[in-house]
Parts: sequence; structure tokens; C-alpha cells
Amino acid sequence: MRRDRKVKIVATLGPASETYDTIRALVEAGADVFRLNMSHGDQADIGERHRIIREVEKDIGQPIGILADLQGPKLRVGVFKNGEEELSEGQTFRLDLDDAEGDATRVQLPHQEIFEALEPGSSLLVNDGKIRLRVQTCGNDFANCEVEVGGTISNRKGVNVPDVVLPVAALSDKDRKDLEFICRLGVDWLALSFVQRAADVAEARELAQGRAAILSKIEKPAAVTAFDEILAVSDGIMVARGDLGVELPVQNVPPIQKRLVRKCRAAAKPVIVATQMLESMIESPMPTRAEVSDVAAAIYEGADAVMLSAESAVGDYPIEAVSTMNNVAIEVESDPTYLEVTEASRGGPKQSVADGIVSAAREIAETADIKVICCYSESGKTALLVARERPRVPIIAMTSRVGTARRLCLSWGMHCVVTSEVDRFKTAVVNSARAAVGHGFAEPTDQLVVTAGVPFGQSGTTNILRVAPCDERLIIPADPE
Repeated sequence: MRRDRKVKIVATLGPASETYDTIRALVEAGADVFRLNMSHGDQADIGERHRIIREVEKDIGQPIGILADLQGPKLRVGVFKNGEEELSEGQTFRLDLDDAEGDATRVQLPHQEIFEALEPGSSLLVNDGKIRLRVQTCGNDFANCEVEVGGTISNRKGVNVPDVVLPVAALSDKDRKDLEFICRLGVDWLALSFVQRAADVAEARELAQGRAAILSKIEKPAAVTAFDEILAVSDGIMVARGDLGVELPVQNVPPIQKRLVRKCRAAAKPVIVATQMLESMIESPMPTRAEVSDVAAAIYEGADAVMLSAESAVGDYPIEAVSTMNNVAIEVESDPTYLEVTEASRGGPKQSVADGIVSAAREIAETADIKVICCYSESGKTALLVARERPRVPIIAMTSRVGTARRLCLSWGMHCVVTSEVDRFKTAVVNSARAAVGHGFAEPTDQLVVTAGVPFGQSGTTNILRVAPCDERLIIPADPE
């Protein structure tokens, strides 16, 4: 299952893509990681999709990453006596804690924490921003608002509050139950919704107890403001442009996306660009030109992965959507401009021996006739540093931990190979040579670069680099250590 491109593809599973045959076809079309959306489907559905992914993984003999996306707290209005009402621009509309059915003048908002955080002048967005309210007066149990943008408001529509940091935990009771369920099931990444501050990540990390990496979804203005702190405590980032585009002016989203992607790369942490990438392919076998350009822009910017949501979960053409994304990625990465942009943006702090080793590995590989870089990485940290360098040659991540291999499936350029544990550098070189030839990255007459850390099995010890022949019979028997 060698890929012809470096950026990774995340595909969301759902009713349109939950059988063995479809999931395997999605992998063959280009999916590297599957997203399980905890907002849709019960735990039985999620468990069955997980089982099938692992069955496909076993049959194809290649690690597959699984990302479980927690729902997060959902802020919604109550219900209306008539099911819906029409709000007109300029009228007054009240939100309160009264559980009586709503009408054209008021409706319940069963979230006291929102009222406690509101101030006069705050904005409230209803139904993905289709209705915009401006707070005139407010208290601990009410908000009298002026309708700035009217429309139809109906039962249990979602509410966004872009102007304030809400005193709401990122994990709801449902999320805590789902988190324990999926960690026991065995997922590789947890996507955390409604992140507003770095502290929101702490609870998820404590509950996960190392069983899954934490990926913070950036979908609120407060998260953009506190991004550096959030990035520091997260293992990865998702630029969730849906809610971000609701709570911020839409023209603000592209520069924010570009800025966040660059910061993630500098920190050597994977970043996904998500939401509405090929939206029209929910119903059409062909994307729009604008959608193709959107996917291409994310790849040019240096994203580790691009994601399909409804396109692969409920759409009519899930396999075609993945195939389209795959083809766009191959075309972009073959463009000389892509190399120029990627190399011009190369940077990030070089503060450790590991930084120096991976930087040298990239320079040697691009200067000499080297076909592949193989990095032994038990925790995955060295592999992420190699990916940050964005080398022109392929990267093989060698690890004895299947969990690390699956987690690295989300990272740019990684071809992950699960190997036996080693205790000598020569054995690591031999295994790397076999993997490079066996997986089709090199011929026995070629050379490769191998990086590793001695002693083996200790995170953060990358301290050796060697150029070696791909024919393991020619490897010099002397060990560097």
C-alpha cells in the first residue's frame, strides 16, 4: 500500500461507508486514517466500524490510523409551541431559562453558563450563523436581544457565542463516557471539540492516560487567540473551518488556516485541515473547481492531512471523493512550485541533538543519491522531526510499537512499518534495508539513511545517523556504538 504522495487523507465513516468492502475500497483509493464521529451513531455502531477497520488493516498488512472525534458540549435553544418561528430584523427576542415552549418573542436557552458570561453588545449566532442576535440587556437567567439578521428559528437549533470565553468544559458527560469506551476499544487519536484554552486539553489527557494522542480542534475565536498555548499541550491540531467560519467573518478563515498550519509544522505536530473540502461530492461524482483549489491550497500550505466529512460518511460517492483527493495531492506534490514553497518555509527550532540528526539526514539524502530515510522511533517523536524537515525522499518510520505506527499514519510523508524490537544498531540498519527494498522504495543497489537512538527503547535518544547500502548483505558488521 505504498502511496505516491506525502500528505495524508482522513475519511469519516458513516452509513455510506461502514461495510468491509467499502472501507477496504477507501483504503485502496487513498484513505490513511479513518474518523469515527461520536456525534453520530451509538457505541455499538462505533465499535463495529472499529472492528472492520482493524480487520482491513490485518488483511492488507499495513497500519491504519483511527481518529475518534468527541462531540463536545452542544449549546442549543429549546422548543417552540409551533415548531418554528420567523424572526425579523430589528425586532426584540428574548432568551431565558424558562422551560415553557417558545414563541415569536422568546425561547428557552438551557445554559445558565452562557447568561453568566454574556455582556451587552455580545453576539449570539443561531443555526450555523443564519440568525444573528445582539445582546441589549442581560442577567444571570436572561438576555434581551435585537435581531440583526432574521430568519426561521426552530426547535433545538445550535447556538454559537463568538465574543466571549464560555465557562463550559470541553468534555460533556457524554464525552467522558465515549472517551473511556473508545480508549478501551483502542483508537489512536482523540479529537477534542470546543477547545477554548490550554486547560481544556488537560482533562482529556488525564482521562486518556496515554491510550490515545490528543488532537485539539480549533473552531472558536478564543482558541485562535490562545493557539500557542493550546498547541504546546496538544499532540496534534485540526483546523475545523466549519464552526470557525460561523463565529468569525469568513474572510478571516484562510489566513488563520495558513498561520496555524505553519505553527504546527514548526512544532513538529501533525495538523489536519477539515470541513467542506469536497462538499459537492456528497451528491455529485465530480467536485467543483473551487473545491479542488481549496484542497490544493491546504497541501501547498504544508498540512499533514486533509479530511473528508459528510463526503465519505453519508455521501453518494465516498470512494470517488477519496480518489479525487488522492489525485489532487499527487498532482500538487509533483508541481515544482510545491517543492519551492515547502522548502522556503522549512524552519523551526533546532535545539537538540535529534534536531541536528534529522536535519543532517534530510541534507544528506537530498545531496547524495539516497532513496529513502528510515528512522527508528519508538515514541514517534524522531519521525515527527523528520516529517517537519519535509525531505524530498520518502520516509519510513520503523517501530516495534503498533500504536506508534498507527498514530504516525496521520503525519506527512510517513510510511509506517512495524518491526521487531532491536538492541543493536546494526540490526536496525539491516531491518531498514529490508523494509526499503521490500516495500518498493529502493533497489538493493541503492543507498538509504538510517537514524536511531542508542540505547534503544528510550524516547528522545536519537543520536546516530548512518548511510548504508540497501542490500543488507553489504552492511559493514562493525557497530557505531
